[in-house]
Amino acid sequence: MLPGVPTLINRARRTPLWLPTVIAALLVAADQALKVWALNTLKLDVAPIPFLPGLLEWQLTFNTGAAWSLFSGSAVPLALGRLAVGLGLLVYLGVRPQPRAMSIILSLIAAGAIGNAIDGLRLGKVTDMLYSPLLSSVTQALKAGHFPIFNIADCCVVLGTIALIVLSLVNERRPKVAN
Repeated sequence: MLPGVPTLINRARRTPLWLPTVIAALLVAADQALKVWALNTLKLDVAPIPFLPGLLEWQLTFNTGAAWSLFSGSAVPLALGRLAVGLGLLVYLGVRPQPRAMSIILSLIAAGAIGNAIDGLRLGKVTDMLYSPLLSSVTQALKAGHFPIFNIADCCVVLGTIALIVLSLVNERRPKVAN
């Protein structure tokens, strides 16, 4: 370690350059595998099938827009934007190594963007199959209707974004290291 250099910079150098790509590739593969399973197993317009009772159910649906069907009918332009964001994040992580936590968080977001981009470009719509009665009861109590049916890619984007916000808030509260 160099004297006076913050430890986060030193950690960034120890993060292997291949790690973000491997994380993103594994998550995209899991997302695409579950989507293939859902397309081959689940039926459209059928009642949800319990997986984890009260928490998670299987229900096939498609979305040609973004969350809550925003921008419906814009699957291809959204897919191109998602692909640009996902690949852009991975290129950024290859050019500017980040601390391990940041690398993992940005890899999650990249994987989610790429996973849904593949659907949009390949099918003209995103395949969703995970329904949460628990989350739906919360949104209904807030008079916001049912919680949207989602997929692994959506989880990656949401969890990555939440983690990014938390990490930003934690880093703001840390004392600054003088050079």
